[in-house]
Formats: sequence, structure tokens, C-alpha cells
Amino acid sequence: MKTLIHLALAIVAVAALVAAPGAKAQDDAPVELTAEEDHRRMLDLLGLEALRPGRNGMDPEADNYANYDEATSNPYPDLPPLMITDAGDTVTTPAIWEDVRRPELIDLFSSEIYGYAPEATPSVTWEVVSEHEEMVAGVPAIIRDYAGRVDNRAWPAIDVTIDMTLTLPADADGPVPAIVSFVFRFPADFQPPAGWEPPSPSATERILSRGWAHAELVPTTVQADNGAGLTSGIIGLVNKGQPRDADDWGALRAWAWGASRVLDAFETMDEIDASRVAIEGLSRYGKAALVTMAYDERFAAAFSGSSGEAGASLYRRDNGEVLENVASSGEYHWMAGNFLRYAADPLGWDDLPIDAHSLVALSAPRPLFVGTGKAEEGDAWVDPVGIFMATKAASPAWELYGAGSMPDIDFPGEKVEVGEGAIVFRQQEGGHSNHLNWESFLDFAEREWIAR
Repeated sequence: MKTLIHLALAIVAVAALVAAPGAKAQDDAPVELTAEEDHRRMLDLLGLEALRPGRNGMDPEADNYANYDEATSNPYPDLPPLMITDAGDTVTTPAIWEDVRRPELIDLFSSEIYGYAPEATPSVTWEVVSEHEEMVAGVPAIIRDYAGRVDNRAWPAIDVTIDMTLTLPADADGPVPAIVSFVFRFPADFQPPAGWEPPSPSATERILSRGWAHAELVPTTVQADNGAGLTSGIIGLVNKGQPRDADDWGALRAWAWGASRVLDAFETMDEIDASRVAIEGLSRYGKAALVTMAYDERFAAAFSGSSGEAGASLYRRDNGEVLENVASSGEYHWMAGNFLRYAADPLGWDDLPIDAHSLVALSAPRPLFVGTGKAEEGDAWVDPVGIFMATKAASPAWELYGAGSMPDIDFPGEKVEVGEGAIVFRQQEGGHSNHLNWESFLDFAEREWIAR
């Protein structure tokens, strides 16, 4: 599965580079930069000469091979305080969290890590492109393909059309819960590796069996997954084709913005119970799921799988991928430009005013299912132990509401769901996928939504 995802990401990256908007001949065409050129431009804007190198996850003989020794994985064991306000006050009530501490954390994540989204963004008009009925794993279903057309009258040289497929149970008696998944898109002529079989049952089949709806959002139709695309997509549209400033939003926030526009559409649909909509994603899209929950409190639950660095894995850990990898020219576009400062001397990991536990906590008190695969099965790069540690450190945010808690234990190992109430962690027995955690998540969401 991990190999297939890597192939898909490479195809997406190449496609985004060659499929530039057809406005090149216009005077107002977007600025065209390669990812390397834009990365260098951002370093110059920040006054940085160079960044520290990241870890090599492929070659065990490399001098900078990733560290997987737990004994040396915690050079900075003390995390920034979660429940202390900037004024030094302890967060003792939900009101203090909601009115003071949560906004402080959101501002720090915006300024230092993910970037600020514009106060006003273009509207999105959703159009049904096609609709048909079919049986999906024995369940009568309605399948609709939507095109979300982003208003580009302010800058017609850039067109953004969001692709989303919605599968609904045809026999529902009323509004149903829905799961919005960030999905990888494979070209129509894509040939999977020999012997590969898609997961069965699929996520859509599992969700339909509950009587729920499944929306599959293609985030790269909102914003390309590379630095060369930062002057197109929704980021390029609002910037009128110009490169970003250091505190502008990156792709993770842009993808989250796209998910919010799907939820906008659901709020107008009689078939969907918009008060029970969850967000789901794997890997970089697991990061995006957490960012979506942080910035849009309308989402009622989340399933974040193997999110790794820039997601639920602690930045202060030296295990698998590290901060410098994310700051490199291959991944920096996910983040605000300001994030790169922490990958350049004299700043380092321990200078970050926040860490991943604070991102996890921004989902509270809503139900959050944090999943990983096994390191031995191909998920070592995302640091499953670091993800568990961040989830455990975020527990006080749920405890504040009496909504749940994480036990004070060491890493639990595979196939053990830990946590009570609305916050849980589970490592599936497989590798880099969400497949073997789906049923556990759906049980969890159903239980928590019924409890409300």
C-alpha cells in the first residue's frame, strides 16, 4: 500500500507541474517557479542561507540515516505547556480553553507552522456533474460526482475546480452521518504494481454498511501537492498568481479549507446530517485531517492515520522523519514559510513555542481517533511512538470537558485501542494505511455520536 501511495504522489506531482493553467499568454499569468526556486526565494525572504539536512529514510548506510533507536529519540523531553495561557494562568475550565487558550494556540499554529488563511476567500458553487445508482457491497447506493467551482472573477487567469464524489445510501429514511475522506487520485491509465489488490472491503463499503454517506475529496484539485503549484490553486488564486509571503497558508491549510467547503455544501443537503460529519485522512492527508479539525469546529469527529511529522508526531522527537525533512523543497509547501526558520541555525526543534500535542488537543472535546501502522510493516517513518506520546499529552483537553482521557502508559503495541471516551489511539497490525483501523474508527464514531 505504501509503495502504491508513493507512486500516486509522484504521478500527482508530475501532473501538477505539466498541467499549468492555460493563461500563460496573458499579462496576468501566475508567476512560474520550480519548487526549488520558490524554496530558495522563501529562504531569501526569511534571511536564511541554508537549512540543516533532514534524515534519510531509505539508505541505512547514509550518515544521516533516520534514527529508530528509542533510547536516543527524546533529546527534548519537556513539551511546551498545553494548559497554561500566555499570561501564565492555568486552564481550569472549558470557558478559559475556548476563550483564551485555544485562540492562542490557533494563532501560534498559524504564525509559526501552517500559515494564515485569508480573512475572505472566494465562494464555491457546487454542481452535480453525474449521478447514478448501483449496488455497493449489497447496499443500494446513489453516487454523485460534484465539481466545486471556485469564484475566480477577481483573477480569471487561475481556475480552481474541486472534485468530490459523494456516495449515499439510497434507502435512508432521513439525514445520515457522513465521512469526508481526503483521497489520492490515480490517473485513468494508472497500472498498479503486479499482485496489488485494493483493500477489501473498501472504506466506502464499510461506511455504507452503517447507513452513512461517504464523500471522497481530491485535495490536489484544491491545491497542488508541490511547491511549483503555490502560485496556482486556491493559494495562487487569492494571491493573484504571486508567490507567498512568509506567513501565508500552505497546502495543509488549503486542503482543510477545501474540506470546509464540502461541509458548507452538506449544510444545504437534506440527505446529510451536517451535525455528524467526520474528516478522515492518511499520511499527509492525516495531517490535513488534524488541521481541518483545528480550524473548523463544525466537524464532529476525525480519523487521522499515520500523520507523522507536521501531523501528530512530536517535532521534538528524533525518530523517523524530522522537522528538517518537512522544511525541505519537497515538503515545505505544506507549511507556512515561517516554519523553515526552525530548520536553520540558530533555531532548533526546542525553540518551537508549540508541538504536535497542541494540534491534537485542538480537536477537543470532539471525538478523535488517532491511528498508525506498525513500524515493522512499513510505518516507522511516521514515528508511531511519537504519535502516541502526543495523543497522550493532549489528553488534558478532553479531561477538561469530562469527555475522555488517555491512560498514562507506555506505547501499547498493535491491535490495542487505548483511551476512554472521545479520544483514542490504535496501532493497526498492518503498515502505512488506514484499512485495518476503519472498523474500529466507525465503532468509535458511532458510540460517541450516540452518546451525544
